[in-house]
Amino acid sequence: MSVELEMLVWVSTLTLFMWVPYVLSAMVNDGPIASFKWLGDEKQRFIWAERAKRAHYNAIENLIPFAAIVIVAHLAEISNDATAAAATAFFWLRAIHYVVYTVGITYLRGPAYALSWLAQICIVYQIISH
Repeated sequence: MSVELEMLVWVSTLTLFMWVPYVLSAMVNDGPIASFKWLGDEKQRFIWAERAKRAHYNAIENLIPFAAIVIVAHLAEISNDATAAAATAFFWLRAIHYVVYTVGITYLRGPAYALSWLAQICIVYQIISH
């Protein structure tokens, strides 16, 4: 498996588990039965849990184009040092984005997001210039 596909698996796995902190927060605060009855528009008791939820949504929104780009690169047999580095950077930057968003470090959240976007653009450039 290419590094790009491996990073897609890791980014997807990371995104799969991003709900755990804010759902556990709701379960601890409101009880498991009450949290299972949530409609999804309720406010979290803690601001960090609300930020974790928003960070998770942002991760889902960014996973879709990343997956499409990586799959296109794979199908076109485009894999090189640049695409591998960009995919790896995307994974780490998305992990950093989630953590700094959740804990509220605003001056790192923007750069982590922007750099992860640039990592995707790097892969797109490799596809287009191939």
